[in-house]
Amino acid sequence: MDMRPIRQGPELLAELPGELMMWVLIASELLVFGAALIACLAVRATDPAAFAADQAQLDQTAAAINTLVLVTSGLCAAAAVREREAGKRRTARRWLFAAGSLGVVFLIVKAFEYASKAALGIGIETSPFFTFYYLITGFHALHVVAGVVLLALVSWADSVRNMEAAVAFWHLVDLVWVLLFPIIYILR
Repeated sequence: MDMRPIRQGPELLAELPGELMMWVLIASELLVFGAALIACLAVRATDPAAFAADQAQLDQTAAAINTLVLVTSGLCAAAAVREREAGKRRTARRWLFAAGSLGVVFLIVKAFEYASKAALGIGIETSPFFTFYYLITGFHALHVVAGVVLLALVSWADSVRNMEAAVAFWHLVDLVWVLLFPIIYILR
């Protein structure tokens, strides 16, 4: 039986990687995205056939590519922290550059996806499905932009704590996309 005392309060919070306020931000963002996805699913339940018809117009291949891009980016970001903790600043910066670059790739793929919908005359007011599609994926894309900026900033101010905080945010971006992908693109 483990007889070590249970850590609680400030001692437990001190063990979180990064900064406490970043974790507060991450929790609040998860609540916002969760509420949006629940609202989307609730509206979908009122007209599943229309949602499925609109959803069929999405590019699942582009979304799958973006999923691989973000998951790979998350691995690069985690490698950056590991290298920085080992004192390998230059290697850590390279991993951060790779993670941020993949974030930019995600945004480029998403821009092409939005452009293809616009070329078909599909916009935010086309249907309830596309209202949710643009609002949720657009809000996520803004988080990708913020994450890329954070990764760039911590490659310059590269303390382990700064890097942990930025990478925690980047993992939020990954996690949210992993939840969005099946709900927006696959679930029928």
